[in-house]
Amino acid sequence: MSTARPGTSGSGTARRGTRRGGSGPAAGTAASLATPPSSLELRRREERTRRARRSTLTALVSTLAFAVLLWVGVTSAPGWPRVQAAFLDPQVAASSLPGILRGLWLNVRVLAVAAVLTLVLGMLVAVVRTLRGPVWLPLRLLATGYVDLFRGVPLIVLLYIVGFGVPALRFTDGRISSVVLGTTAIVLTYSAYVSEVFRAGIETVHPSQRLGARSLGLSYAQSMRLVVLPQAVRRVMPPLLNDFVAMQKDVGLISLLGAVDAVRAAQIAQLDGFNFTPYVVVALLFVLLSVPTARLADWVSIRATRREQAGAVL
Repeated sequence: MSTARPGTSGSGTARRGTRRGGSGPAAGTAASLATPPSSLELRRREERTRRARRSTLTALVSTLAFAVLLWVGVTSAPGWPRVQAAFLDPQVAASSLPGILRGLWLNVRVLAVAAVLTLVLGMLVAVVRTLRGPVWLPLRLLATGYVDLFRGVPLIVLLYIVGFGVPALRFTDGRISSVVLGTTAIVLTYSAYVSEVFRAGIETVHPSQRLGARSLGLSYAQSMRLVVLPQAVRRVMPPLLNDFVAMQKDVGLISLLGAVDAVRAAQIAQLDGFNFTPYVVVALLFVLLSVPTARLADWVSIRATRREQAGAVL
């Protein structure tokens, strides 16, 4: 006859009962999570909902009141009829809109190319400025000089220098497009700003990340590409989007070199009718182009802030 140690059968039964019956700490936690909120919590939720609705209604009313006061103040000015005829003529706006839209399509294409080239060149300059060791000193000095030069020169001045100076060098027998020259000037300027944004993001990554990657056998290039740069890019995404919003406006400056973009098309339409309404149309189109990116930048910034406050790893 087999004998069992005292308590063995009871403990086994208890364990089987725990698995079958669902009793124990895990089951108690699940049961507590399934408990409905108390009446006090429900009243608190209702109060928060009422406050949110009251705040939204107050903001809406105050915004409408401000808009009405602003409209009344502007339209009651003595020169309003003259300004309305010169800047807000619906017929001039309708007639100039097709040409302005064709020019805006050129601005969008320039923006897409300039944004990609700016990200690549800015990242390259930022990585060069973070190189360690005396052997890389000439490259670091060159990258630093590049940033200092093109951040200091105004974009409009650089457009004239590149637009009229580069063709005078006669690198090619043909004529260089003003669109190419204008895009080059925009890329040179914004790459200097974007490189500093990337460099700031790289320096915020703790050195232990890089050292840990090197200890695992990764080379310096691999540790930068696989460990450091992904974290840096996530951290600097909001300022990068803000630079992109600024670039959306500055692509209109290529009209200074003769490119028929939205601004140049508005200027041609204005000279035909001696009316400034086409400029207002261009302004509204650029606003519509930049608003989605601005809201995206705000959303990314708020999301990053919440993740930092929650203690998440960026």
